[in-house]
Amino acid sequence: MCVPGGAGINSLLNDPETLDFLRRQASDARYVTSVCTGALVLGAAGLLRGRRATTHWLPLPMLAAFGCEPEAERVVVDGNIITGGGVTAGIDFALTVTSELFGADTAKRIQLWIEYAPHPPFDSGTPERADASVVQALRAAASAHQSERDSAVGRAGARVADG
Repeated sequence: MCVPGGAGINSLLNDPETLDFLRRQASDARYVTSVCTGALVLGAAGLLRGRRATTHWLPLPMLAAFGCEPEAERVVVDGNIITGGGVTAGIDFALTVTSELFGADTAKRIQLWIEYAPHPPFDSGTPERADASVVQALRAAASAHQSERDSAVGRAGARVADG
């Protein structure tokens, strides 16, 4: 099972039908996975309680609301839970899942096939490496959306903690 992320996940954080569906599917899933902010949805479903997970760096601290230990990594494997960070970490995530399912050699062949050997033009891919002005500008641009998400996570986190 894989839950994707993106700007549209906020409404799912408190959608009982979606969260019940995910809990039911997870009970029989070999792997429960997410990319980017899909981890927040897994958390809202109560599937990350007591687990380590990652997501995009901006909402990463929000995972704690679900009893989860946030890790600033590109991919986190905790038992059968596999979570990937932001958009580009999705390739690392896919190769990790492939390795889990079909072995490292298969994942390596796929990596070569897609010529995945990243060398970004800037060393600005994490808040720790980006110039402070770039981080500040992005936080400002995302503040309204993050505030909305924080509110949704707060409601979902309280529900997860209660039950």
